[in-house]
Amino acid sequence: MLYEKNNYMGQQFFMRRGEYNDMHCMQNMGMMFDNIRSCRMIPFHRGQFRMKIYERENFGGQSNEMMDDCDNIQDRYRMSDCQSCHVMDGHWLMYEQPHYKGRMMYMRPGEYRSFREMMSGQRFMSMRRITDMC
Repeated sequence: MLYEKNNYMGQQFFMRRGEYNDMHCMQNMGMMFDNIRSCRMIPFHRGQFRMKIYERENFGGQSNEMMDDCDNIQDRYRMSDCQSCHVMDGHWLMYEQPHYKGRMMYMRPGEYRSFREMMSGQRFMSMRRITDMC
């Protein structure tokens, strides 16, 4: 996972195993920043994937438990927004727009009470499991 700022902050970009010899090529793949300030390896997860998403901050409002990818929470769950989540198993990428588009955020197991505080008001509309070894 590549980050725009130090200490794993700012916009994020997921990189699969491979060679990337040109920053311009990476931008054509969707990376929306010019500098890489920090990065981290995502450990390979064996087993099930589970995450509970919530419509409101602090685990409030409508909730749904997920075990697979979701390209649009509004279509699948009739949720207009996702403001918090609890990742129980696996590693996930959450995207601000449906169909895995827009800015993304890496989520590892843990409780995330407020996306607004974490990402300046960002909301998430699609989620994908990280299933390949990086």
